[in-house]
Amino acid sequence: MTLVMTKRTSKVFTYHDFDDDVVFTKNQNATIPEGYIWLHQNWFYRVTATVVYWVAVVVSFVYCRLYLRTSFRNKRCLRTQGKRGAFIYANHTQPLGDALLPMLVAIPRRAYPIAEPANLGIPIVGRLLAMGGALILPAKLSQMIQFQRAMNARLDQHQRVFIYPEAHVWPYYTKIRPFPVGAFHYPVAADLPSYSMTITYQKCRLLSRPKQVVYFDGPFMPDKSLPRKQRQQKLHDQIHAQMVTRSHQSNVSFMTYQHQSH
Repeated sequence: MTLVMTKRTSKVFTYHDFDDDVVFTKNQNATIPEGYIWLHQNWFYRVTATVVYWVAVVVSFVYCRLYLRTSFRNKRCLRTQGKRGAFIYANHTQPLGDALLPMLVAIPRRAYPIAEPANLGIPIVGRLLAMGGALILPAKLSQMIQFQRAMNARLDQHQRVFIYPEAHVWPYYTKIRPFPVGAFHYPVAADLPSYSMTITYQKCRLLSRPKQVVYFDGPFMPDKSLPRKQRQQKLHDQIHAQMVTRSHQSNVSFMTYQHQSH
C-alpha cells in the first residue's frame, strides 16, 4: 500500500541500523538499583500499586482513545486464552502510548509489560512503572530468578505479559523491524499461547495526525514436535510474518525515517 505523507510530516529520524535508538530521554543509562523487588509482598505497597494502576488506566483511556484515537480490530481473538496467562507481542511506535496501551487492552485484567531498565530513568513515569505492572528486565544473571518468579506469578493469575521485541521506540514507524528470536524464549519455556498486536497508522478525516488502529492475531502455540530452539524460531517467524502483513494496513506516513547512507 502506498503511504500518503501528511502535511505535518516534518520530523526526520536518521538511523544506521534497525537497532538504533532514535528517541532519547534523561537518565538514558539508568540501571536497576540494588535491592530492587519484582514481586512485592508488602500489603501497603500492593494497595498503593493497585490505586496507581487504575488511575493509570483512566489516563490510558483518555490518552489512547482521545489523543491517539486508538481503535481495535479482531480483539476478540484474545478470548481464546487458555487456563493460564498469555504473551502479546507488539511493534514499538509510541514513547508514552506504548506504556499505556497494554492497560487498555488487558481490561478487566491487569497488564504486565516487559520493560528495559532505561525506562526507570524517565522522570516521574519511571518511578511509577513498577507500580503500573512493568516487569523490568534484570541487569544481572543473579536477578533473573526474581524476574522469572514474578512473571510466572502473573501468568498463574491468568494475566497477560506484553513484549515489544523491537526494543527501541520509533515514533509512528509504519513497518515492522527485525527482532530477536530470543524474545520468544518465554512462551516456549512456559508452553503458553502468544498473540500479535500490530499498531498501524491510518488517515484521519478531521486531523492531519493519523489515527492508531491496532490489529490482534492468534493464538500462536509453540510447536512441541520441534526442539526448543526451533520452537522459538518458528514462533518468531509466524508472529513477525503476521505483523508484517497487518502493517500493510498503514496508509499514512507521519514521520520520516532516513538511513545514514542517504
